Amino acid sequence: MTELWWAIALVLLLTVVVGVVYVTTRRGGADSMLAALLFGTTGVATVLVLGRALGLARAVDIALVLALLAAVVSVAFVLRGWPEDDSYENPER
Repeated sequence: MTELWWAIALVLLLTVVVGVVYVTTRRGGADSMLAALLFGTTGVATVLVLGRALGLARAVDIALVLALLAAVVSVAFVLRGWPEDDSYENPER
């Protein structure tokens, strides 16, 4: 059964690698924010899966902290990093 948890963790880590490649090839505010949310969600899932595979009870606590940090990062990006003049709001551009 632990082999299944390790396989799931490998798939999640490959998802992060694909996300990193996507972010490095494309530039944009929305893409960066979605990538940060992907990394946060995948990080939480990876910690939970590896905690289950290794039998670590504290993995849930670590995953909760990572989830809170991901939420704070997304709010901070929207408040400070989102451009004032977005091309989605102005279709004439």
